[in-house]
This record gives sequence, structure tokens and C-alpha cells, in this order.
Amino acid sequence: MPELMPNAPLIKFKPKFIERYSALTDWEKFKTYNLSFLRRCIRINTLVTTVKETKKSIEEKGWKLEPVPWCKEGFWISHPDRRDVGNLLEYYIGKIYVQEAASMIPPLVLQPKPGDIVLDLCAAPGSKTTQMAAMMKNEGLIVGNDYKGQRLQSLGINIQRSGITNTIITLQHGKRFHGFNFDKILVDAPCSGTGTIRKSLKTVNIWNPGMITKLARQQSELLHNAFENLKKGGELVYSTCSVEPEENEGVIHRFLEAYPNAKVVKVKLPGLKVAPVITEFSGVKYNKQVKKTLRIWPQDNDTEGFFVAKIKKSA
Repeated sequence: MPELMPNAPLIKFKPKFIERYSALTDWEKFKTYNLSFLRRCIRINTLVTTVKETKKSIEEKGWKLEPVPWCKEGFWISHPDRRDVGNLLEYYIGKIYVQEAASMIPPLVLQPKPGDIVLDLCAAPGSKTTQMAAMMKNEGLIVGNDYKGQRLQSLGINIQRSGITNTIITLQHGKRFHGFNFDKILVDAPCSGTGTIRKSLKTVNIWNPGMITKLARQQSELLHNAFENLKKGGELVYSTCSVEPEENEGVIHRFLEAYPNAKVVKVKLPGLKVAPVITEFSGVKYNKQVKKTLRIWPQDNDTEGFFVAKIKKSA
């Protein structure tokens, strides 16, 4: 079992939140993992080093590295006396990126290749952008976009620190892209963050059904517009760090109803435990293709909660 936070007994969940998640999953497990420390995790940046070299240099400093099964560059990292991963020399010189293990999944599902033209619609602070750049070996082009200038500062810093040369940064709302034909698009949409409660306990206090409805509407707008800018035969990944059905399966359901030329692609990653998706919620039976998406609860792999869907545009 994970290590509970010292203040765990003091955290109070709203009755409606408990009612909702008791119906969706094992509430006691969900609560326990949400109130437990999140394991620190890194991704080794193969643009500037090798996994073997950097793993060895970090372990020689007394750190323990445990492989992330679904990402060969990913490792959970721990030390008997230290927690300051960000103070490692390997971090400062761009050999590692501190990235949660579940956050590595969307780029792995999208599988951008060297030479692809890729849009990262909601890119900041850059964990998935830099991961995709490494997968593409700095070849092709990534358009790293966000709609808040302040967020782009961290994106620019992380791109520079990681030795990335195939990425440009744009500042505009995701709904305002028009007339493009990207090979691949990542829509890691802004969300309620109910999959990341263990990293941000304030989510417990701000959660409310009205907020979820508003976010789902915004997420649908981003997904629909992204698909309009995807070339025929191209692939898109929609992801959130939310476990709300309306933000995930519900968004995909409405999208599939609007775009008959969209097909959900079933994916499987080695070592990744996934839960059954939600096929019906609030009286709405979702499109059968929703069953091909990935739903990951915090208790499945001792990570953040995540949702990932891969979509292909018919030629």
C-alpha cells in the first residue's frame, strides 16, 4: 500500500463526490490512493544522453530507480534521505525530466515519428512536448501551443533545457487553429484534475458538478477543432488527468456522434493496468467505440488517474 499523507484523516470529501465515485469505482481504494504520496518519477531524455549512462550516474549517487513498465525511458525514483530530484545535476543539464508516470502515456499512444508535423494543442509546461521531441529524434516539427503567455515561459525553458530544436511555440486559444493538416495532434485538455488529487488536494474543495459540465463543453470544442486540423489518415490523441465520465467518455461519445469519419483506435501498453471504461452515465449510453479508450484510476498502477483516447481520421 502507498504511504498515506499525515493530514489524510483531516481531508473531507463532499457528499456528492463520495456518492458519485462510490458508484464508479471502489471508493475506499480510490480515497486511499488519493490521500497517499505520489511516487516521484523521471523520464531520461534520449536527445542528450542514453538510458544506460544516466541511470548509472544517478544510481551511483544513492538513488534507486524502478522502471516504469510502459515507458522504457521512465523510472520511479527514490532515496533513503532525499526527495529533491530537481537538484540533481542531470536535471539541470537536461538529461532527465521530472514527469509523472501516467503523464507519459499520451505521447506513447500517439507515437509521433521522425519527420511528422505535430500539434501539441495544450502544451505547457512541456512534459509531453519534450517527450514527443525525443521520440521524433528532433526531426520534423512540433507546434507547442498554449493560450496563456505565463504558461509558455515554463514551456520555453523546458524545451531549451532539453536540447530540443524541432519545436516552435505559439500563443493562441486552441479553438482558433484553422486550415491546417497536421500528421498528428495531441489534445491534453485542461480538466478538473480529479485524477491528480494526491498532487493537489485543493481539487477536493473546488470540485462541483457545474464545473465539470463547463469543462466538458470546453474540452469538446478543443477536440472538435483539433480534428478539423488533422489530415485525412492522421491520428489524434485526446487525454485528461481527470476521472470524470463527462470529461472523458462523454466527450468522446459526443465527438463520435458529430464525426462519422472518426474511428477510435484500440491501444495497449505493456505493463499498464487499465480499468473498464464507463459505458453509460446519467442516463446516456455511450457510443460502442468508447470501449476502445483507456481509463486509468490512481489505484490501478499507483499513479495519477488518466484517460486516453486515440482517434484516426478516415482517408
